[in-house]
Amino acid sequence: MTKLPPDLSPELIARLADSGGGELPRRMGIEFIELSAEYSVARMPVEGNRQVVGLLHGGAHVVLGESLGSISSAIHAGPGRYAVGIEINATHSRSVTEGWVTGTCRSISLGRTLATHEIVITDDDGNRLSTVRMTNMLRDQR
Repeated sequence: MTKLPPDLSPELIARLADSGGGELPRRMGIEFIELSAEYSVARMPVEGNRQVVGLLHGGAHVVLGESLGSISSAIHAGPGRYAVGIEINATHSRSVTEGWVTGTCRSISLGRTLATHEIVITDDDGNRLSTVRMTNMLRDQR
C-alpha cells in the first residue's frame, strides 16, 4: 500500500491507482511506497532492468528518478494543474547486478511554476548508486 498525503486530489489518486504510475514504471516493476510533494520513495528490481553486461541499466536509474520527481511535482502542482519535465540529469557512482534499488526523492525547490527534486538511488545495503536531479514546469490545465 502506498502512503499518500491526506489532501491529495481524488483525481490524482484515481490516475495513480489506474495507471500504477504509468506504463513504463509498471513494466519496470517500480513499486511506489510513499508519495508527497516533499518526500517520496519507490523501489525497483534489478532483474529485468539490466543492460548487456549484467549491470542495472543507467536508463533504469533515470526512469526511477523521473517517475518519483514527476509524481512529486504533480502532487505539488495540485488540482487543475500538471507537471511537465523540462530538465533531468543523473550521476552514476556505483553499479549493482542483483536485488532491489530504492529511490528517495526530496524536494529542493517547490515554486508556483517550477519544482525541482533530487532523487538518491541506493542498493539493498544502502550504498548510493546514482543521484538524479529533475526540474518540472507546473502548468494550468486548459
